[in-house]
Formats: sequence, C-alpha cells, structure tokens
Amino acid sequence: MAEQDFSGRVAFVTGAAQGIGREIALGLMAGGARVHVGDIDADGLRPVREAGAIGHALDVSDRVRCQELARAIVQAEGHIDVLVNAAGGSLGRGKGPVEQVSEADWHAIYHANALGAFLVCQAIVPYMKQRRYGRIVNIASNAGIRPALSGNLAYTSAKHALVGFTRQLAVELGPFGITVNAVAPGLVMSGPWAHQLWHSKGPAAQQQILESIHMRRTGVASDIARPSLFFAAEGSSWITGQVLSVDGGRA
Repeated sequence: MAEQDFSGRVAFVTGAAQGIGREIALGLMAGGARVHVGDIDADGLRPVREAGAIGHALDVSDRVRCQELARAIVQAEGHIDVLVNAAGGSLGRGKGPVEQVSEADWHAIYHANALGAFLVCQAIVPYMKQRRYGRIVNIASNAGIRPALSGNLAYTSAKHALVGFTRQLAVELGPFGITVNAVAPGLVMSGPWAHQLWHSKGPAAQQQILESIHMRRTGVASDIARPSLFFAAEGSSWITGQVLSVDGGRA
C-alpha cells in the first residue's frame, strides 16, 4: 500500500496489534516511514514487528507510560512526525439499556477510546510543537457521528467525544503546523467485536444492513488505512479539523 511517500518520517501508531491500526502501520512502512507501534496486546504486534516496526507494550490510558514512551521514541529517533490513534473499540462491553450499563464498562470504553487519544497526544504534541510539524490522525467511528448499529451507548458517546477532541485540537495546533483529522469507519470487518456484532445480527438483519450501504458490502481494514495515510501525508497540509466518514455510503 505504498501510495504515499513517508521517506524520512517517524510515525507512532497505537492499536496496531490488529485490523485498522496494523494496516496503517504497514502502509506507513511501505511508504518509507520509520514506524513505532504500541498496543496493550504486545504479543499481537508480532506481524508488524516482523515487517520492520518497533513494538512497544502500551496501555493508552496509562499517562506515565505514554509520557515515557514518547520520550523514548524521540530519544531514539530525534522526532515524531506522524501520530495515529487507532487504539479503541467497544471491548465487548457496555451494551444494554442505559440503566443496565455499569460505571466500570462506561469508564473502560472511555479510557480506551477518548482518554487514551488525549493522553497519547498530550505526550507527543510537545515534540511536534518544537519542530512546528505534525500529522495526527484519530480513528473515530460512524458511531461518533450518528447512533451506532450496535446500540452501545458508552461506545457511541466515547467516539463522539473523540470527534469533538479532534476538531478542538485542530484549532489549537494549527498555528504550530500540526494537522489533526479523524477517519470515521462504518462497519469494518477488522476485529473480533465487529465480527461478533455482524454474526449476532442474523441473515435477515445482515441483508438489511448491506442494503443500507451504497456499495453493498462491509468494509475491510485497507478501506480505512488508505484515507488515514492521506491525512498522515504531506499532501494534506491544508486539511485539518476534518472527520471523514468512510462507510461505503450508508443511507
């Protein structure tokens, strides 16, 4: 997927142990970037490490670890040019009517999807400001734009928070030459929770969902990686604060 030139760039991708994050990391490497990847599932990083990425165990909700890792990458590489916040997901938690959603599930989903992006940005942005250059790409969700197919209140709320964070951070960082954009995937078959959601629907509901998508198919990780790589590249230098819905055209 070497469609963008990242020669000389250093990138950090969270949530790279599977699906979208992994595909983005591979695309950055194909474009010539030096890529560091982090995930709470450190063993799951093996495929991207074998492809040439430098892997790190990372819980994005751990502020101290985020700060330590950002500092270590800059000490090793000299700078960080591209940050992709792909960590997140529903974690298989938080479904059900509002009165049944536990506080623990609510916080776990917010930590993975909203707090995590904030803490990683907080750790890395100062280094981008020093060089007056940066590309930040947040992997949001169509659930951050409209009600989710899953009906997961906590997940939908967290992704809405990530969309708002993206737009406000873009205002703050624009004067420093740093762009901040988000890609909002539709139904993408890229992780265990997406497959679980899809198979829980049954044939009739699956067909109804497909008929609501203009392209009449669900997405794959590369469908999300390509626009994410565009936002991470030099060619998007005058695009910031945008949330791009990538969902096959859902009615």
